[in-house]
Amino acid sequence: MNGPKRKIRYAVVGLGHLSQVAILPAFASARHSELVALVTGDPLKARKLSRKYRIDRVYSYDEYEECLAQGVDAVYIVLPNHLHRDFTIRAAKAGVHVLCEKPMAVSSAECRDMIAAMRRHKLKFMTAYRLHFERTNLEAISLARSGKLGELRFFGSEFSQQVNDGNVRVVEPSRRGGGPVYDMGVYCMNAARYLFGDEPVEVQATSASARDPRFRKTEEMTAVTMRFPGERIATFTVSFGAVDVDMYTLVGTRGSLIAKPAYGYHDPLNLEITIGERTRTRQFAKRDHFAAEMDYFSNCILDGREPEPDGVEGLADVRIIEAIYQSIRSGRAVKLPKESRRRRPSLVQEVHRPAHGAPRTVKVQAPKR
Repeated sequence: MNGPKRKIRYAVVGLGHLSQVAILPAFASARHSELVALVTGDPLKARKLSRKYRIDRVYSYDEYEECLAQGVDAVYIVLPNHLHRDFTIRAAKAGVHVLCEKPMAVSSAECRDMIAAMRRHKLKFMTAYRLHFERTNLEAISLARSGKLGELRFFGSEFSQQVNDGNVRVVEPSRRGGGPVYDMGVYCMNAARYLFGDEPVEVQATSASARDPRFRKTEEMTAVTMRFPGERIATFTVSFGAVDVDMYTLVGTRGSLIAKPAYGYHDPLNLEITIGERTRTRQFAKRDHFAAEMDYFSNCILDGREPEPDGVEGLADVRIIEAIYQSIRSGRAVKLPKESRRRRPSLVQEVHRPAHGAPRTVKVQAPKR
């Protein structure tokens, strides 16, 4: 009789707001993932969070290689977007697997460097698309593929929030991964891709900003149109200067679905499905998205499987982001080279882990007002 699987030992790299409210608490309900080390540039966070989570191995960013050499199987990189490449390649050189927050990097060239480094060292890499393991979005994908909505015709999404002045999302310019497209747009383009089960062939975009000191370095909002094969259209608008909105709509020739909320992890997610004259609403209980994605990745490492949202999946969205900014600069539509993606999320990837409460945080500010 086989014994229980061992747990994958993680170091969490970066102790900002997301790490503190979602990732560190998720280890309590994870079954195959264990928190063994923290990496941070802040001594106060190091002291208080190591005590809270009973972690005796805490390192500065300058001590990252020392951390990687001390019994760590994987790192979860939760750093500003422009640092993802460097910390991934350093992990690869140390023989450590990488789970990296999205967007994967700030350019397709950086994504390719990361993919090459992980492959060269025969390590697992996963882009942290937590919704690829979450029931609501997987049910939407299943419905889209079932044919019950008829021929899929268009997708639309709105995703907005009022971002705090001084948050890294508006402090860093877009060339370093700041702005609403990198932070929120990646959810919308990823949803369009997994619902259509295809890759866009053309992108057109425009951006605008109110006279607000928050938007000195990044745009306030961006609207994007993506053309997909089969004469299908996906549109989305993302904003850092509007009231909270979080939804998408998928419309076919016989029916439609609305996900609202669609992307968040703080509240239960909902689907409204209309087929013919009948409309029904399904609410899905709040779950821990982060424990689920970590355990999925841990099982990939333990079983020798390639993760579905791998580096190529992360690259697919970053190349769209590059086309978006090219379109904004030129004022014209940008053609994308034809790409095929054989692997897509499906219900077999669902991982259910129970939700946790709201933890106390140390020296961080929520990203939104």
